[in-house]
Amino acid sequence: MSLTRKKDVSAMIAASQRNSGLARNLGAMDLTFLGIGAIIGTGIFVLTGTGALTAGPGLIVSFILSAIACGLAALAYAEFASTIPVSGSVYTYTYATMGEIFAWIIGWNLILEYGLASSAVAAGWSGYFQSLLGGFGIHLPTALSAAPGAVEGAKTFFNLPAFLILLAITGLLSMGIKETKRVNNIMVIIKLAVVVLFIVVGVGYVEPTNWAPFTPFGWGGVFSGAAIVFFAYIGFDAVTSAAEEVREPQKNLPRGIIGSLAVCTVLYVIVAAIMTGIVPYQKFAGVDHPVSLAIQMAGQNWVAGFIDLGAILGITTVILVMTYGMVRLAFAISRDGMFPKVFSEVHPKYKTPFKATWMIGLGSATVAGLVPLDVIANLVNMGTLAAFVLISVAVLILRKTQPDLPRAFKCPGMPYVPIAAIASCLFLMFNLKLETWIAFFIWLAIGLVLYFAFARKNSNLEPGNMPAAELAASDDK
Repeated sequence: MSLTRKKDVSAMIAASQRNSGLARNLGAMDLTFLGIGAIIGTGIFVLTGTGALTAGPGLIVSFILSAIACGLAALAYAEFASTIPVSGSVYTYTYATMGEIFAWIIGWNLILEYGLASSAVAAGWSGYFQSLLGGFGIHLPTALSAAPGAVEGAKTFFNLPAFLILLAITGLLSMGIKETKRVNNIMVIIKLAVVVLFIVVGVGYVEPTNWAPFTPFGWGGVFSGAAIVFFAYIGFDAVTSAAEEVREPQKNLPRGIIGSLAVCTVLYVIVAAIMTGIVPYQKFAGVDHPVSLAIQMAGQNWVAGFIDLGAILGITTVILVMTYGMVRLAFAISRDGMFPKVFSEVHPKYKTPFKATWMIGLGSATVAGLVPLDVIANLVNMGTLAAFVLISVAVLILRKTQPDLPRAFKCPGMPYVPIAAIASCLFLMFNLKLETWIAFFIWLAIGLVLYFAFARKNSNLEPGNMPAAELAASDDK
């Protein structure tokens, strides 16, 4: 029974309001920008080319399928965020509904999502940044330009730009959420303007003949493409990590989650249609800047320069929000006793988990410097899809076990929408490669070892650790 002991929802909310120490500086627009900042980045500026090679012009449908899976899960997220506005995202929601062992598993998976996504995206940022420097005749030493083995035939040892951008973002995050949101909002406005510029200029160069055949690899290619470009939507769930820094979280969290996902879905579908309409999909082979290539082939090189700038800013905001989500997740797990207490210490001046921010930032920066991008991207997708499945299961359980709990937002179409979310996410998971599944189970095994060796006996719910009446109630109570 101790494996499925649960936190009491009312006590959890009261404790966060009383003991958080975090400053509430975010509104609905800030959350929407936070979500857009996390979503629009590597997915649209880099992975669109990879997806086009897998799905052809059917990439448009691939984006729609991924958006449906995310949208269904987002409705479940929105209900939980409005009901339990506490840091920790799906980890916290699972703790209140399914029990501690499931909460730990999903928290461990979210660490995989946020931590590795930060590192992977930083590696992608490095490529664009070095391309920009190259335009000015500046070139880094080969040894410091990429992770070991990332460039075939070249002796690379460390990705210095990826390491440095993560350190810079860590410094910003450690200074406070107010400063972070200002920088994020400015960069989001610029990258949205760049995406709109591509749409306005590129639509006039579309050749409908490039869309034929629409599905050159059949529906199997479209489904595989959906599993690949799913990475493009990762990030909207990080909005829920900001729960304890949001004004009126019951109203603003659902608006931020659904609003950011809706804006990005529309932009993704339009960009995919224009990109594959300008350039035959075969020409994206070996290209890491597909959107820029499309506008170059349209003869608008001046726009291509702006797109490269937008890509750099876009990817920067993804790193920022993913690192932020990782820190707030570690904060929540630590506050529950299952991570060392240093992760939940709040700086008296900056009102942030200062030490945790730097510890996690340095760890992510080191991984970004040493691990190639393609090694971890699919693993990030797997961890996120698993989280979406559990959040959909959890919302069904909470409706059944606590039907009278106040909910500012209710997931529509119960129980069919959560069930559809589970089915669609599992479908995408089974379209990932076998080696991704193997790596995922290895990660899961490591997490279970840590749970039984440290987290379980240090949990606040372990008898004698902390007053259960104040923070939680076990399910055998």
